[in-house]
Amino acid sequence: MEILFDTFSFRALWTPELFIPLFAIGILYFILISRWRSFTLGEQVPMRQRFYFVSALVALYLGWGSPLYIAGHIMISFHMAQMVLAYFVAVPLFLLGIPSWMFRTVIERWRTPVTEQIARVVWSPIVALFLFNGLFSLYHVPFMFDTLMQNTILHSFYEYGLLLSAALMWWHMIAPVPNMFPLSDLRRIGYIFANGILITPACALIIFAPVPLYQTYIDPSVWASVMAFCLPAGAEVPLNIFAGPDSFRFLEPRMDQQLAGVFMKIAQELMYGFTIGYVFKQWLSKEKQQDGELTISDVPVVKP
Repeated sequence: MEILFDTFSFRALWTPELFIPLFAIGILYFILISRWRSFTLGEQVPMRQRFYFVSALVALYLGWGSPLYIAGHIMISFHMAQMVLAYFVAVPLFLLGIPSWMFRTVIERWRTPVTEQIARVVWSPIVALFLFNGLFSLYHVPFMFDTLMQNTILHSFYEYGLLLSAALMWWHMIAPVPNMFPLSDLRRIGYIFANGILITPACALIIFAPVPLYQTYIDPSVWASVMAFCLPAGAEVPLNIFAGPDSFRFLEPRMDQQLAGVFMKIAQELMYGFTIGYVFKQWLSKEKQQDGELTISDVPVVKP
C-alpha cells in the first residue's frame, strides 16, 4: 500500500466527495432517531442498531472510496473486496440499522394507490432475486466490465443500480418490516439458497477461465484510460505501479483473477450463512412465542 500513498494525491486516495455526504447521512440518522421518534410514536433505537448503521456507512465508504478504490483498479481481487463491502456488508447493515418505525413512517407518507401498485412489482422477491444477480453477473462479463471501467458516468449509475437492487434482495432475506411483502421463514431460507446458486456462474467464470479476462488488468493502454479518471486533469498516469519492479501488483493477472472469484464466493457464502442463522433465530423466537401463547390459553379457568 505504501506505493499508492507515495503516488496518488489525498483526494484520489480518500475520496472526500464520498466521505462528506456519508458523514452527513450519519448525522441526519442520529437527528431523526432522537427527534423524529417523538412524533412518530417510535421506540428507543438500541445501541446495536446504531452500531449497525454506522458500520454500514464505514463499509460503504471502504467499498466505494478509500485506498481500496485505487487498489481495485490495479488488481481485481481488491475490486471484489470492494463489491463484498458495498453490496454484501453495507446493505444488510443499513437495513438492520434503520428502525422499523422509520420504514413504516416513510412508507405510509408515500403510500398512494399508484405507488402501492408499483411497489408490488418492484418489491417482488422474484424481481429482486433476478435483478441483483443479473446485474452482478452482467457487470463481470469481460466486455461490459471493461466498458464500464472506462466510462466513469456509466460506471457510477451502474453502481447505484447495483446498490438499489442489493437493497431489494436483502429486504426479503432480512425482513426489516415483517408484514410488508412477507415470505415465510422457510421460504426466506430457500430464497437465500437461490441467491447463492444464481451468483455462482459469475464466480465460476472468473475462477476457471483459462486466461485473464479483463483488459483493464492486462492492457496498459486500457488501464491508463481507466486510471485517468482517478487523477487530476492532465496528470501523468503512473505506469510504474502497473508493471515493472515498482509495481503494486503482487500476483500475476490470472492468479489474481482466480483469487478474486474464490474470495467473492467464500465471502458471499459466509454472509448468506450468517443470514440463515439470523432467520433461524427469528423462526425459533416466533415458535417459542406461539408455544407460550398456546400454553397460557390451555390453562383451565377455575370458576368460584
